Amino acid sequence: MRLRFPFAVCLALLPLLSQAASSSRTCLVVGISDGDTLTARCGRLGAYEEVKVRIAAIDAPERAQPYGQRSRQALSRICYFEQAVITERDTDRYGRTVADVRCNGEDAGTRMVAEGWAWVYDFNGIATRRGGGLFKLQDSARAQRLGLWAGARPQPPWEWRRRQREDHSDGFLF
Repeated sequence: MRLRFPFAVCLALLPLLSQAASSSRTCLVVGISDGDTLTARCGRLGAYEEVKVRIAAIDAPERAQPYGQRSRQALSRICYFEQAVITERDTDRYGRTVADVRCNGEDAGTRMVAEGWAWVYDFNGIATRRGGGLFKLQDSARAQRLGLWAGARPQPPWEWRRRQREDHSDGFLF
């Protein structure tokens, strides 16, 4: 009887373990939208699925924002047309997969922050739960004036987007 109970527990947990293992998949990066978003082709030959992926725990300048194109180019150098291991963390409000992305064995988000092409974006506390290493890398990049930190007053993308919304609102009062 003692052996049956642990065996039954293991059997009951198997679906959960297989789900955890299946949350990572290897895909080919086929597009770079900006410094924190890419498109990956996942699946097998003849049954591909294109997945839009937002890299977890970072936020990069928008394309039209200062340093936006250079940030996009930096992510392209790291991941474009490379096999990427994508570990899903969440889904954002636009339906994109929020994930950790590893290209050539290296965490793309970590490298983007370390090289100064992205800010740490602690949505849902992902960066904090990882021990705060991204914040240290960001501080180091800022101190060395790497990437976007070479600018006089780099504006975080979430502030830039808010300002764009405010500037483009009609402003009419009825």
